[in-house]
Amino acid sequence: MRPKLAFVSSDRPEATQARDQLACEYGDVPLDEADVVVALGGDGFMLEVLHLPIARRLPIYGMNRGSVGFLMNDFAAEDLVTRIAAAEEAEIHPLTMTAVDSAGRTFTAMAINEVSLLRQTRQTAKLRILIDGKVRMPELSCDGAMIATPAGSTAYNLSAHGPIIPLEARVLALTPISAFRPRRWRGALLPHAALVCLQVLEPDKRPVSAVADNFEVRDVVEVKVAEDREVSMTMLFDAGRGLQERVLAEQFSV
Repeated sequence: MRPKLAFVSSDRPEATQARDQLACEYGDVPLDEADVVVALGGDGFMLEVLHLPIARRLPIYGMNRGSVGFLMNDFAAEDLVTRIAAAEEAEIHPLTMTAVDSAGRTFTAMAINEVSLLRQTRQTAKLRILIDGKVRMPELSCDGAMIATPAGSTAYNLSAHGPIIPLEARVLALTPISAFRPRRWRGALLPHAALVCLQVLEPDKRPVSAVADNFEVRDVVEVKVAEDREVSMTMLFDAGRGLQERVLAEQFSV
């Protein structure tokens, strides 16, 4: 039986044009009636779609009409239904960030790729790192630090010289950003069930912001991050080009 498709796109002209073309050719149903969501845009737009409530119940098949497209399939209007039927599934679990700011307010957000702590001024940030309640690093002087999922390990984490993580490794990457002290520390691989707590030292002098994908909290004093195994999202990739294969291939790119 032919799946019912719902098409969504970023506001880039190439993406909206592709959405109109595909909707005309394959039919377009409302999201609450769809079997599969087809997302047209780049990686940033795919993250937006994954943050929508539909991502928790419908598989997402992306096609690149943006710039990077690591999380997207190649765009082609032909044989879309056949490609979706043969697609490989990638199940991902997000991170939950709980951040407390200097006014005592608590914010909660979800991250598909990573949670980042970033210095807000010219002053170096100073962070204390606790894993499952135990202090593992009393003081890290840096531009920031991040906790990345396997799916997000090839994004900002890789740019900060963090490790690429196979999708099924069940670990998280804790990666410093421009670490000054200890200078030689390159981060850590953590069990996926670990509770990471980052405390900001000298927050008045050295303010820090916390970002969960595209959600930012300014002037944080403490941030806790944990993987949410109760939330599952399904992405679809063309046969032979699944997310696991892409993550593996990225480690051999030059």
